[in-house]
Amino acid sequence: MAGPGSSMLYSILLFTVILSLQEVYRGKLASSELFTILGGFTSSLLFLVLLTFIGNFQETCGMKTGWGAVIIAEAIALIAASTVHRVCITTCFLFSAGLLYEINKLSVITLSKSDSKTKRL
Repeated sequence: MAGPGSSMLYSILLFTVILSLQEVYRGKLASSELFTILGGFTSSLLFLVLLTFIGNFQETCGMKTGWGAVIIAEAIALIAASTVHRVCITTCFLFSAGLLYEINKLSVITLSKSDSKTKRL
C-alpha cells in the first residue's frame, strides 16, 4: 500500500490528467446521451481522486478527515461536470454517491479486519 505522501502525489496527477482530458473532449462528451453519461462518470472519477488527495493531505497534516472533504471534492467535481453539459452534473452526483457508498463499505471491511487482527494479538 502506498504511503500518504505518494498517494497524494498520484491522486493529484490523476486529477490533472482526467480534468485535462475531460476539457479537451468536452465537445465529444456533450454530443450524445451516452457520451453525456460518460462525462458524468469521468467527473465522478475526479471526485474519487480529489477525495483521496484531500484525505491524504489531511492525514499528512494531522487533521481528522470528515464530511467536509467529501463536500469540497463533490463541489469541485460538479463544477467540472458543469463545464461539459448540464446532465453531466446529475450523473456525476449519482455516480459519486455510488462510489462513496462503495468506499464506505470497503472502509468498514478493512477496519473490521484490522480490528480482528489486533484482538488476536
